[in-house]
Amino acid sequence: MMKHETVLLNESIQYLNIKPDGIYVDATLGGAGHSELILKNLTTGFLYAFDQDEYAIKVAKERLKNFNNFEIIHSNFSQLKVELNKRNILHIDGILMDLGMSSFQIDDVDRGFTYLKDTALDMRMDQRRKKTAKEVLNTYSLKELTDIFYQYGEEKNSYRIANMIIKNRPIDSTKDLVRITDIVNKDQKGHSAKRVFQALRIEVNDELDVLKSLLNQSVELLNPGGRIVALTFHSLEDRIVKHFFKEQSASITPKELFFVKEEFGPLKVVTNKPIYPSEEEMNHNGRSKSAKLRAAERR
Repeated sequence: MMKHETVLLNESIQYLNIKPDGIYVDATLGGAGHSELILKNLTTGFLYAFDQDEYAIKVAKERLKNFNNFEIIHSNFSQLKVELNKRNILHIDGILMDLGMSSFQIDDVDRGFTYLKDTALDMRMDQRRKKTAKEVLNTYSLKELTDIFYQYGEEKNSYRIANMIIKNRPIDSTKDLVRITDIVNKDQKGHSAKRVFQALRIEVNDELDVLKSLLNQSVELLNPGGRIVALTFHSLEDRIVKHFFKEQSASITPKELFFVKEEFGPLKVVTNKPIYPSEEEMNHNGRSKSAKLRAAERR
């Protein structure tokens, strides 16, 4: 069985500030490390855990088999309110979102998330989705590919890579793609395909738009005092979370009404600066090095 190590485990639970009788959501079940510790802190409370990956759900069910106060929902977290409403849950006391890639997905060669092995270009987190990375690479226009690589991967050579992809179609495997990035990014530090693979994964799974949707739905669902805890693993996600917390906690009192009591948005930022893994954790788990934790509380 593939191993998944939960990042910033204790810090996540600390900032979630769990009430033993509360209703909580783990929006990204994954290896169930966070879910397990949430459940250990609940007495009469309940946990709803979301995941779109069937293998992760199978592993999580085994790990959580000794608990009976949770439900796993096989769905993308963009369906948060819809799925909770089906269960007559209109308010929650906290939500945790670990936005990192699951080790199950990275280490499963057949899923096509790794550029270190030659495999099919899939990259779907939810196997029920139709669009794959292969389809994107072989059907998108030069402009569309360039924009994706630049915006989602922050790839400096996005146009050159996109142009070579167009000229060398069909692109059938990860090896075909890496062969192109190796040529274009031959002088780049780190792996030549890292940013391109990130961009493709985000495009295939619509990651940034569903994150924005999740954040908005979370604020609507939170009880006063309830918290959002978000773990991000690249700058695009972190920027979205940071700006969302800032916007939702800013003053809403017009400046010309300086003589009235100032009112603020629905959130209060709990972490003024991001929380990083300890040096010990980073040394033990290399995948934690890019992690950042931010938290906010419903006023």
